[in-house]
Amino acid sequence: MTPLHILLVEDEASQREMLRDFLAQEGHQVTAAASGAEALGLLRTQAFDLLLADYRMPGMTGLELLQQAKQLDPELDAIMMTAYGSIDTAVAAMKAGARDYLTKPIDLDELLLLIQRLKEHRTLVRENAILRQELQARQVDTTAIIYQSQKMAEVLNLAARVAGSEATVLIQGETGTGKELVARLIHQLSPRAAGPMIAVNCAAIPETLLESELFGHERGAFTGAVQRRLGRVEQAHGGSLFLDEVSEIPLAVQVKLLRFLQEREFQRLGGERTFKADVRIISATNRDLGAMIKEGTFREDLYYRLNVVTLQLPPLRERREDIPLLVEHFLRKFAQANRRPLTGISHEALEALCKYDFPGNVRELENIMERAVVISQGAVISRQDLPFDSTPLPQDEAKPVKPANLQEAVENLERSLLQAALAETGNNQSQAARLLGLSERMLRYKLKKYRLKKFSQRED
Repeated sequence: MTPLHILLVEDEASQREMLRDFLAQEGHQVTAAASGAEALGLLRTQAFDLLLADYRMPGMTGLELLQQAKQLDPELDAIMMTAYGSIDTAVAAMKAGARDYLTKPIDLDELLLLIQRLKEHRTLVRENAILRQELQARQVDTTAIIYQSQKMAEVLNLAARVAGSEATVLIQGETGTGKELVARLIHQLSPRAAGPMIAVNCAAIPETLLESELFGHERGAFTGAVQRRLGRVEQAHGGSLFLDEVSEIPLAVQVKLLRFLQEREFQRLGGERTFKADVRIISATNRDLGAMIKEGTFREDLYYRLNVVTLQLPPLRERREDIPLLVEHFLRKFAQANRRPLTGISHEALEALCKYDFPGNVRELENIMERAVVISQGAVISRQDLPFDSTPLPQDEAKPVKPANLQEAVENLERSLLQAALAETGNNQSQAARLLGLSERMLRYKLKKYRLKKFSQRED
């Protein structure tokens, strides 16, 4: 475990010494303070990775300490300790910027688990920053992949790591999650980026024509084949071939695709000559290939050839924190395309979008936003411009929902409050900060954190 520099703040001497010794034995650098005031003095002169603070202390509470610590270092991670565990305490601490909390008596194994999760998050953030820098350095167009969620960051970091290899990649995910966008990202980050990226939608091509589409045909191979035609495999030579909806390839063509993956050789339909092609295969599907193997509709040996590395794209309902960013992106895109002078989206409309489950995922959100931009009669997209009703059902009719992760719930609430404050104050950051009880510096940090710009009805 890579050591962290931890600032431990605990007014009870025995507890402070026990935790300091335990964390030091685990290899961490620990600086201990007996009060919030002492801790603030240390924070002004030293850099720490983690603030581990008691929630209730005389003079200055852990919550007050955290609020001031975040003003000094917005990137500081924090875990709160409290003997008064309650949902209100947890929400207050996490709204102030704590990553998690522990109830006393402290479970040391749980403390180590939280620290490990924090380290994994810090590693992911660092890798994500490196990925963005690399994409910018290579002048890769990232405007189509809009995200800030940890789930998408994990997927894209894995995509970046496998891009430099020659391994086949299978991208799985529901319709509309952006599988082709991720495939293109892998190609753009690979040593094959200078070569072609050829995409084939296997579901859109009739079964009788798919073999010809992939491997080409000779003149006279079938009725209508009046001249020789190169297939997509040959066209992708030196680059990447993206097989979308690979599950729809018929068994007869699966055999020939398997041979190509094994030997890198193929024959055009109606011909006898054998050709070679240097192609990397990236495939995608929204179906369960394991179930298809059991049904006998997909070859197991082909599955293992395609599935050297798997990327599982999360549906939009599992990364709701990305919805405001996507809304802003599509609003700007379609307002410009349709020459509509729209300035934002109302809080009610954004809230409805964030609550909606999006069975069609990002593609459905894109269609909803295009429609809203086209039919909107004002400068701001309103709730009435959306094509669905997200009004909560009465309690006796309400559908059971999966409990939200506490941190995600707090972040969604914080984001909504920021957007509402911007709308209320016409994007005046000074007024919005006062309305929310934040310093302007903290407000700017949070706006940057959530990538929020303008959701108001008027400009400054």
